[in-house]
Parts: sequence; structure tokens; C-alpha cells
Amino acid sequence: MITADLHIHTNCSDGEYTPSEAVFAAKRSGFNTVAITDHDTTSGLSEALSAGRDAGIDVIPAIEITLRFRREYFTGSLHLLVYFSEKLFHDNSFITELERVVSKGRGPALVEERVRCINEEFGPIGRTPLLTRNLTVEEISSYAKNISRRHFAKALSERHGLSKEEISLLIGNDSPAYVPSGVDMKELAALFAEYPVIPVLAHPAAGSFPGGGHYREVLPPLSTVERILPEFLALGIKGLEVYYPGHSQEHVEYLLELAQQNGLAVTGGSDCHDDTERPLQKPGMVGDVSAFLTLLAELDQKV
Repeated sequence: MITADLHIHTNCSDGEYTPSEAVFAAKRSGFNTVAITDHDTTSGLSEALSAGRDAGIDVIPAIEITLRFRREYFTGSLHLLVYFSEKLFHDNSFITELERVVSKGRGPALVEERVRCINEEFGPIGRTPLLTRNLTVEEISSYAKNISRRHFAKALSERHGLSKEEISLLIGNDSPAYVPSGVDMKELAALFAEYPVIPVLAHPAAGSFPGGGHYREVLPPLSTVERILPEFLALGIKGLEVYYPGHSQEHVEYLLELAQQNGLAVTGGSDCHDDTERPLQKPGMVGDVSAFLTLLAELDQKV
């Protein structure tokens, strides 16, 4: 039986495992197929693929691309998991174009803009003073090369002593200082048209998760995601991440129907970042992903 975790992060984005550690941890947890899906970077894939060969586990190259939205009904980000074959990973033209596209949504310019807006709104002389001193770019960038919301939260907690509620006020989607990360969907159209990849909408119901913790994240409710779904379908997504720790059983059943109605393959993953708060093998992620794996097996023939 194939046991797959198709959503794992490493320290090449905002996880704590190295790519090799992530692969061997998955092996110990009983998986025989995993996908490394770091945020907006492929830098850990070579190491992960090599570790997969050593561990005797199939590693699927992938990336989790951040998409930004500024709509009247939603300002924020959604995530798209993009899977591809190892053969395509070694195609320099593909990787160059992929990195060119995703670089538009992250990087120093976005970090600087976010810090500026936070200080203008919440700095000691801001419109809503909450910080006793201004947040600095250096505080954020000290955590990682590829900065995510998690690193902002760590800096605001560890270096400015803010509570979870205060941090959410500063960096949440509803914050007046919020600047969405990610690229516009239209930036991906040419890439998907030229190269054989499997784009999958990540954790579509995580914003409606009834529990607490990290799985809910700061994402829009499922109703908002459904409103945007026609645009994802027009972009050419081929799958829906249904099995996910931040999806209730009700969500899973609803998303299975949604996938069937739209001819989408079903995937699942733990969204692993570490061994405590978002570990491997959390309940709710195990399910039949055979249709996705069939699509994956066909990719090499198209490269």
C-alpha cells in the first residue's frame, strides 16, 4: 500500500528539519512516498531526492507557491502546491522560469514593505501604538533567508514581547498594516502552459478550521476560497488537497464532493514543519491519493 505525505516543509523555507532529516523522519513514520513542498523555493530538493534514494523512499519534487489577492471581499494569500517529475526538476529552463516567477512574491522588498507598514501603524509614534520600539528588517531576517509570516510572529513574540492576540492584530489579514505576500495568479499561466506540472489547491478549508493552533493559520474561510475556485480551475489546477490536519471530517467529505464535481485529483499531507506543533502523521491526512499518483506517473512522458 502506498502511504504518502504530500505536503512537507524543511528549513529551506519555514520548517525545522533539514531536507534529509525530513525524508528520514517520514521513513521512520512509515511513509514510502513524500513530497517536499517548501514555500516559494526549490533549494532543498536536490538534498531531499538524494536522501530519498538513501532511505529507500520516493521523494516527489514540489513547491508551495504563495498567491496574493487584493479583492473587495478578500485581501490576503492562498497557496498552490505544484508537483513535478525529477526529470523536469533537472531541466534548468524550468527551474529558472519557476524561480523567476516566485521571486516576485517574496524577498527583501516585501519584508521591507511589511516592516514599514507595521511601524507606521503600530510603532511607538504610529496610528495605533503597540510596539515600544520600531520593528526592524534585521530582526526578521535573522531567522531565515526565506522570510514567512512565522518569522514575523517569532520576532514580535521573542524580541518585542507581544501576545498571540497582539501578533494576530499586527500581521493578520485584517490588519491595517497587512501587505499580502505572493504572486498574482496570472503570473503562473504561461509556466503551467509550457511545462507538465500538477498544480493542487492547498488546504482550501484551513481558514474554516474550528480548532486552534497552527493549522487554522490566517487564511480565508472556505466560502471565500470557493468564490475564487473558478479562477483556479481556469488556471489549470489538477487537484485539491482534501486530507489535511486542519480539515474537519465535514470539510473532508465536502471537499471530496467538490473534487469529484470538478474532475480534480485528491491529495493529502500533514503540512509538517517540525516534530511538535506541526508534525508528520497527524490525523486527518490519510486517504486515497491514487488518482494523483497516476497523474504524477504520466509526467515523465511529457517532459
